[in-house]
Amino acid sequence: MVITSALTCALLAVHFVARILGPASERGRLHPAGWALVPFLVYAAANVLWVTPVPWLGWFDWFGWFQIIAVFWVVVNGIRSRGPRRIVFLAIMLVGIVCVVLGCYQRFARPEWLMLGTEQVKEYRDRASGPFGNPNSLATFLVLLIPAVGGLMFRSGARETERVWWGWLLMIFLFGLLLTVSRGPWLGFVVALASWPLFARRRSWKGRASFATLIALGAIFGGAVLYEASSMVRERFFQFASDSGERTRPIMWGVAWKLFREHPVAGAGAGSYNILFEKHRPEQFPDTTLWAHQEYLNTLSDYGLVGFVLFFGASGWITWRSLMAYRAARGTEHDHRLVKREHWLDDSRSLQGIGIGLLAFALQLLIDFHLKIPATAILFAVLAAFGVGRVWKNEPAKNGTGGRSGRLVAVLGLGIAVAVGAFFSGKYRAEDTRFRAREVIEELAVRRPVDSIYGGKTSFVHAELKRAVAIDPENGQAWADLAYVASLRAHVDHDRISELGREAESAADHAIRISPVCHEFWIRRGVARDMQGRWLDAGDDFTHAIGVAPGNATAWFYLADHFSRNVTTKGLTGAALEFCLRLDPGNPGGLVLRQRLAIKSK
Repeated sequence: MVITSALTCALLAVHFVARILGPASERGRLHPAGWALVPFLVYAAANVLWVTPVPWLGWFDWFGWFQIIAVFWVVVNGIRSRGPRRIVFLAIMLVGIVCVVLGCYQRFARPEWLMLGTEQVKEYRDRASGPFGNPNSLATFLVLLIPAVGGLMFRSGARETERVWWGWLLMIFLFGLLLTVSRGPWLGFVVALASWPLFARRRSWKGRASFATLIALGAIFGGAVLYEASSMVRERFFQFASDSGERTRPIMWGVAWKLFREHPVAGAGAGSYNILFEKHRPEQFPDTTLWAHQEYLNTLSDYGLVGFVLFFGASGWITWRSLMAYRAARGTEHDHRLVKREHWLDDSRSLQGIGIGLLAFALQLLIDFHLKIPATAILFAVLAAFGVGRVWKNEPAKNGTGGRSGRLVAVLGLGIAVAVGAFFSGKYRAEDTRFRAREVIEELAVRRPVDSIYGGKTSFVHAELKRAVAIDPENGQAWADLAYVASLRAHVDHDRISELGREAESAADHAIRISPVCHEFWIRRGVARDMQGRWLDAGDDFTHAIGVAPGNATAWFYLADHFSRNVTTKGLTGAALEFCLRLDPGNPGGLVLRQRLAIKSK
């Protein structure tokens, strides 16, 4: 994201510089579809400033929306000529091919492989994810491309060589989609493909229904063949049947709905779902949740009805206007004759394919968080802008009108692009530093402090986290991690336990001031105060952590560990530990503490 944020802002800056230097008629050609999404960005920024309880996460979430809207704006306003659009489209196809190649390498050669030196989790090693961490993301990326490629293969007037090329590409993408074994994207694609004939107004309802039924039957037949041919597909469907559908997603959806009902107008705050989930975490649900696995509910939870209407309402209006423009153009005999002579990228079949891909993407948002994944979100924005810009024409300003106002808008946009780039450059550099340091902390937390590398690594991580909070003092998690590593350093620097405890407490104080709703921040301060021998003050912090995360097993473990330090609270230790293991029977800290207490009792 350090690189991506810089490139996105540079893209936007180049776009506005071109508008400043271009002719006045060009400056007056800003597409209404781009403007329709700007109010949401303004509202989301206000939400981060005045609503969200986790501002550093809110800004990261805001930039995700900014990136989608910025790319859509540039493509719909700045890439109108055939040559540049063709280059962008073919580049996307090339990226798709690379994704499939990486997926094949991963599936057939090194199942544990992931890009950038990381390692795939065990649960995904029999499914291809390519350059992504999650196979669902690769599947969604390919589902956006497959219908457009299929439309190009079947378009009217295509030469045999073109049909071979696009058919070959279609087979590659379908094979990549098969390797992901992702039920949600498969289902979304089939539903979108089967639904599309229903929009064909030139046919009778009987003809539309028959065509849709034929597609559905073909999909069922294909699914049956895959079920018989692939043990992995059978296993995925057996898992779905044994779980009676989905188990984890409905829980996350229910929490998102609760948060929305608590804050229906403005939402609980941008990027807050992950933290506020702890307030409603059910028993024996140990999974880590970043998002609600449902973009529509996640947006309601974070931004409320206002944000939901401003983004999805505007998106719906853009879709409706584009469909009306497409139908009006197709309804004239003149346009119908021109369609057959269109360039391949502007052909009606190509546009219909893009539409099917976008519909499939919208359906997948019902069960996943693809707008939070930069690659899928950017691809969605590019293809949506291609489709909108092609069917909803934005006529140039007449007689050079709009030149002065257009230049003013371009200058303002350039300033915003530079300011956003500078602002997020620091935030993402700090988060990158923090994230890498936290990975080392997680590694050290399960090591014995007697290991020779322990002291050196804790010193290195401490220095890195000091650098992170210096770059971005508003990153609450960086302050909490700084408190964490200070407590780890005490394992090898016994003479400075009290001093390190005071340092950890100061860092935790910073984190709590930024966001008092995060249970981990209170835990860090409780540990710091225990290091100083301030047992009662530490107890207050651990109790507060339980108050904001009553269903979190780790919070109960730390409370039990705190009680175990005082012989007069032996009964409370056992009760807290029992509840910790009731919430999560496999909690590693709780199991170790139970073993330690058993040894002491002997």
